[in-house]
Amino acid sequence: MLNEKILVINPGSTSTKIAVYQAEEQQWTESISHSLEDLKAYATIYDQLEMRKDLIMACLVKHGDKIDSFGAVVGRGGALPPVKTGAYEVNEKMVDTLHYHPVDQHASNLGAGIAFSIAESIGVKAYIYDAITVDEMTEVNKVTGLKGIRIPAKGHNLNTRAAALKLCSDKGIDYKKVNIIVAHLGGGITVNLHSQGRIIDFFNDEVGTFAPERAGGLPTYALVDMCYSGKYTKEELMKQLQRKGGIISYLGTADMREVEKMVNEGNEEAALLFEAMALNTAKTIARIAPSVDGKVDYIVLTGGLAYSDRFVTSIKKHVGFVGPVEVIPGENEMKALAEGVLRVIRGEETARIYE
Repeated sequence: MLNEKILVINPGSTSTKIAVYQAEEQQWTESISHSLEDLKAYATIYDQLEMRKDLIMACLVKHGDKIDSFGAVVGRGGALPPVKTGAYEVNEKMVDTLHYHPVDQHASNLGAGIAFSIAESIGVKAYIYDAITVDEMTEVNKVTGLKGIRIPAKGHNLNTRAAALKLCSDKGIDYKKVNIIVAHLGGGITVNLHSQGRIIDFFNDEVGTFAPERAGGLPTYALVDMCYSGKYTKEELMKQLQRKGGIISYLGTADMREVEKMVNEGNEEAALLFEAMALNTAKTIARIAPSVDGKVDYIVLTGGLAYSDRFVTSIKKHVGFVGPVEVIPGENEMKALAEGVLRVIRGEETARIYE
């Protein structure tokens, strides 16, 4: 009999989310907080591994789950060199790459290492699923107007692919036979194109729309002027682009519920920015459609902002001509990780070996 009990681990910058699934059903979930003061004790992100693992083990004890009761462990896929979609078995090569040679320093780099350590101790396999550096883009979609700079594929692969797969499951259609544009609407906004089972085109917050926290694609000449103005260090400017850009740079908040409240109270600047972000998102969706000659079967809106009727309605108004719009709200990363590994356990999908 298959053991379909799965431990899910998703490390973030100041928290580690964990969940226990029995097949498709979540048994419980918890977010373990890590204070900035506590994290200062660790010189690198990877130095935090044992600390986070110990807290996970203590949490399992608290919930009464024996460590040897799990059939598999899955961690969030970190900043590996480009990989394919789907499941990968975690091995020492992957752990070593994320420890010593990651593409970027990111808390998700700990996911595979923690999962591997726990899984190895109980004799089961550890996996990652739809890592943040999935890159299946066609070569023509990577080309920019300056040699040496390529369009990046990094972004919300886990949630966007989970939304596309859910849509196909709900409608009884084959993911490998349709073209679906998925927009992840969160603190950052990612738009990607799923065509015949692959993510062939991608606009993340470097080249796409601005978002609650992200500046998005900017006029390059003005950005170069900022870089050489002497007003910012590289770190300060990156923070402006990644964490203090977009809506927060105008209104001082990235909470779109607060922004909607401002709009409802007659704040004209908030109303303009809200509509501009919706319109820019729609433009990014429309901009990706030519990669399949406009033959778009569905557009899916997902992520936390997909709960906003006002935002969704505005996007639908602008992109209805591209294709039918479906809404699958929320950031369902834990569920996506569990269901991905469940497909492997059931033999519905084969995990790749990281090399």
